[in-house]
Amino acid sequence: MGKKIKLIDRLRLGFAVSAAKTVTFGVRSLRLGAASVLPGSIARRIEPRLLQLLSQQIKNGVILIAGTNGKTTTSLLLKTILERKGYRIAHNSTGANLENGLMTALLENTNLVGTLDADYAILEVDENIVPKVLTPLQPRIILCLNLFRDQLDRYGEVDTISKRWTKVISTLPQETVVIPNADDPTLSHLGQQLPQRVLFFGLNEPEQYLEAIQHAVDSIYCPSCGHSLDYQGVYLSHLGDFTCPNCGFSKSKPTLDSSEWGQILVGLYNKYNTLAAATAAMELGVDEATIKDTINNFQAAFGRAEDLVIDGKKVRILLSKNPVGTNETIRVVNQSTDKTTLMVLNDRTPDGTDVSWIWDVDTEKLVERGGTIVVSGDRVYDMALRLRYSEKSGESQLNLIVEEDLRQAIATALNHTPDNETLHILPTYSAMLEVREVLTGRKIL
Repeated sequence: MGKKIKLIDRLRLGFAVSAAKTVTFGVRSLRLGAASVLPGSIARRIEPRLLQLLSQQIKNGVILIAGTNGKTTTSLLLKTILERKGYRIAHNSTGANLENGLMTALLENTNLVGTLDADYAILEVDENIVPKVLTPLQPRIILCLNLFRDQLDRYGEVDTISKRWTKVISTLPQETVVIPNADDPTLSHLGQQLPQRVLFFGLNEPEQYLEAIQHAVDSIYCPSCGHSLDYQGVYLSHLGDFTCPNCGFSKSKPTLDSSEWGQILVGLYNKYNTLAAATAAMELGVDEATIKDTINNFQAAFGRAEDLVIDGKKVRILLSKNPVGTNETIRVVNQSTDKTTLMVLNDRTPDGTDVSWIWDVDTEKLVERGGTIVVSGDRVYDMALRLRYSEKSGESQLNLIVEEDLRQAIATALNHTPDNETLHILPTYSAMLEVREVLTGRKIL
């Protein structure tokens, strides 16, 4: 933390930073994009150790946030808490969480000679590159949120990722603090195997149990011996209270009592994000009053339970990019009395090109409530077919509208939404960006 850099390294770093800032200026001036990845890619070619040289200048250390779901919300909440205490934070706020994106985020906080001025760096990291970046980053805190199946064409099984995480984390300094999700059997076991200081976050609220284990479940077997786990109850997917009847492995005890912590954002998944950020903040010495006050006034990251008012009507955007996340957004919709939903399914690189995951989503629970569902996106007919298969013969009261054109789909959904109700939009990642551009860029009616 806050180490000095040798002169020769400083010169090369300064050249790399200057090149990156020139590229950033050019891309943004010509409105070619956000310049969230390319500057880091170019600077890295000039100085291959860029990530290490930048991160070691962070005064109080790097906080790395990894997991399948919740990285953006958790990192933004933790950033907000620390900024409330007057700290200067470097953060990949655009969500670019691969190596070049991390470098670009750090470059944003450097001057022309490569001096980085930040108290903390909060970096959300794609779960598949965690082993690549841990050594150069040497994080002070690692937050492990969850591990679910995400993009089937990109990643292997969750246990493979967990084993890779365990192997590399165990080589980090003893003073590294690791904060895994106690309710995730894979991550709870990971924390129990590490030599570093480990804190846990999780729920202890049986009243939040699901009635049954969802179809989109990844880890219901003991990560220690392979035997089926006994669940006292599940909160979402495979996250819950569990024990192994064969070897005795059980859920780790969370540091904070979840029942004592409020939640301002909708969805039980956001309670996990809240607890993760609060646990890290308390470890960094932030007082409980500041943390709770920040939580109570926190605004969601774009597209993550984001509320908008469009032409006088309420709209809520709920990012839905994998089976577990979509099941949770469906739960949010079903807890409301609103009857209009827009689902947008894309299959681009940020989404994952394999959309077969929609067959692991419990869409039956959305369909059985009736109302109007408008579907759109690159794979609109795949989504429409999934919803039709979710109908019970002779019982469906669903009004399913298929609209290829996204702008028209949004207009149609808004037209079907009464003035006193909220339109829920469930898009994949690239679809969420398109939806927000349409909604916030100009009126569509």
